[in-house]
Amino acid sequence: MMIDITEGAFARRLLASAAILALGAATITITPAPVLAQEELNALVWCDHTDPALIEPFEQANNVKVNLKEYEGTGAGLSIIDQSRPGDWDVLVIDGVDVQRAVDKGILAEMPADALPNADIFPEVRMEPNNTRDGKTYAVTEKFGYNTVSYDKTKVDPADMKDMSKLWSDKYKGRIAVYDYYLPMIGLTGIDLGKATASLTEADLPAIKDKLFALKANAKQVSDVVSSQTALATGEVDIVFGGGEWLTAGLVKDKPNLEWVIPEQGAVRWAQSIGVMKDSTKKDLALKFVQYIVSPEGQARLATSSCYWAMPANAKAGEKLSAEQKTALRWDEQADYLKRTQLYPIPSAELDAKMQDAWTEMLQN
Repeated sequence: MMIDITEGAFARRLLASAAILALGAATITITPAPVLAQEELNALVWCDHTDPALIEPFEQANNVKVNLKEYEGTGAGLSIIDQSRPGDWDVLVIDGVDVQRAVDKGILAEMPADALPNADIFPEVRMEPNNTRDGKTYAVTEKFGYNTVSYDKTKVDPADMKDMSKLWSDKYKGRIAVYDYYLPMIGLTGIDLGKATASLTEADLPAIKDKLFALKANAKQVSDVVSSQTALATGEVDIVFGGGEWLTAGLVKDKPNLEWVIPEQGAVRWAQSIGVMKDSTKKDLALKFVQYIVSPEGQARLATSSCYWAMPANAKAGEKLSAEQKTALRWDEQADYLKRTQLYPIPSAELDAKMQDAWTEMLQN
């Protein structure tokens, strides 16, 4: 659910230069001692980490400048790392289902498990098989949410939105935006067909492809996050298939007509993880940054980032969120949602390529 890659997400605060003090009577000029260079930390992140409200408290508390590079998609992130020099990056944010890919490439450092608040993280999103290997911790889940159905409750029947199959009906033809990301959409389509995302095979693709073609025929547009969100907010479409709290929760104050729901069939769940880079020369500071991000304070700020809202992984973040924020995130319904949702498909390289081909064929049809 990422937005376009940018070199700098926000302008940095400049350090104030020291003034030269003049003692008028004695006409003596005192030159201040040289200001020590501020320490820097380089992080490869998703757009929600570029909010100053999240980053500045850590910078100020640690007298550090956090340089952020935003990327879209694990493939793009790994490509950036491949083209960088060892030590260029200190922290990595990555899709939870792709942590093992990063471990395979040897780019993540082991983190001491006792330095992380694992006991406070919702059990369903600790994702030990993804974040650990051979008893070693390489990442920790920091945020999660759902690809599901977002809609304008003043223009559709909310009861219909509880049944995913309604999106293929003539009733909503031409009123739907489809989120343009093949993995969650193939997962959602598979769920509608009664298939588990974790066990999808090539044999499932023909039926999924037929459903995708029918879905596109029923939709007004297949578009990225910004275009889908804009279309829903402006009334160009009434439903976003593949949306969720990350698409609408941050708009609730100005657009109380926008809602999201987990259909009876279920939905797919995404989770993002954060870890320390193996080649970082500032591992202690990088770990401190990770600890801040997964602390209750950091989690509350990350959950309500200006880029997109979603659930914090640390349950204690609830103590730092307002009642209105918790309502928008459906805090009290998470136990049910976690039971009824499945992780993104994790296909082999061969199956992944076939899934992408199916999605591309649908887009071009």
